[in-house]
Amino acid sequence: MNGSRIAAVGHYQPAKVLTNEDLAGMVDTSDEWILSRVGIRSRHIAGADEPVDELAAHAAAKALAAAGLAPGDIDLVLVATSTAVDRSPNTAARVAARLGIPRPAAMDVNVVCAGFTHALATADHTVRAGAASRALVVGADKMSDVTDWSDRSTCVLVGDGAGAAVLEACPAGEEPGVGPVLWGSVPEMGHAVRIEGTPPRFAQEGQSVYRWATTQLPPLARQTCERAGIRPEDLAAVVLHQANLRIIEPLAEKLGAVNAVVARDVCESGNTSAASIPLALSKLVERGDVGTGDPVLLFGFGGNLSYAGQVVRCP
Repeated sequence: MNGSRIAAVGHYQPAKVLTNEDLAGMVDTSDEWILSRVGIRSRHIAGADEPVDELAAHAAAKALAAAGLAPGDIDLVLVATSTAVDRSPNTAARVAARLGIPRPAAMDVNVVCAGFTHALATADHTVRAGAASRALVVGADKMSDVTDWSDRSTCVLVGDGAGAAVLEACPAGEEPGVGPVLWGSVPEMGHAVRIEGTPPRFAQEGQSVYRWATTQLPPLARQTCERAGIRPEDLAAVVLHQANLRIIEPLAEKLGAVNAVVARDVCESGNTSAASIPLALSKLVERGDVGTGDPVLLFGFGGNLSYAGQVVRCP
């Protein structure tokens, strides 16, 4: 098959902004402490009346509009999320209902922080197989719902938001706009990042995650570029999971993407889990930091100690 390409992207964040100064009034922390450890200045927090499927639908609607498509043009909806409250109907079905998409295949993908890149690969494979022609791929998480706001080690990290991409089959003769995926996991270390319990709460072993990400992921990111047939120095941008600036910057440097714009949306948005990569990518496109056809490395990692990456061409 001819493969797929990203036709358009979109993103959405709730209106409420929670700054480091705000958090300093809630727990024993400070702006200096947070900036020095994770590089985050602020984050957006959804209200009690803003469920995760609403965040996802706002981002998806923007991506559809940017692509110039109608809801009826979509035949597959994939939503990457780990913070949906209900088991059924799933978030993808609720997004489809909000947007008026008739009769799509609708599935959720729960790979936590690597969810969007897993979902994008799944949509690409589905298009390549001829089982779908256009897919709506969304990463959306409401981390504020699973956060202990009295725990300063985790509450300073998280934010809420959504990002989306419209994926479509490439015309005959056109090079694929979504490169081969490199994905995997370290199941025996799954305890390092968790959302579990009743009520569910986010927890992580920060030092273990930091060591794993900064030592094990750079060669995997390079392999992702090799699979796409592109050198790191030819990348226009690098969009890593927006977990922590102290992870993003060393990983990008070790990759060798010396000419690339490195997404640092974590500074303004915090860790939005599955939303972080499409959210950051959409902002780069919106600001004009990358141009149509530019090669961009997307690389998700984190929850389950899973990872997935691919090189895509910007819409």
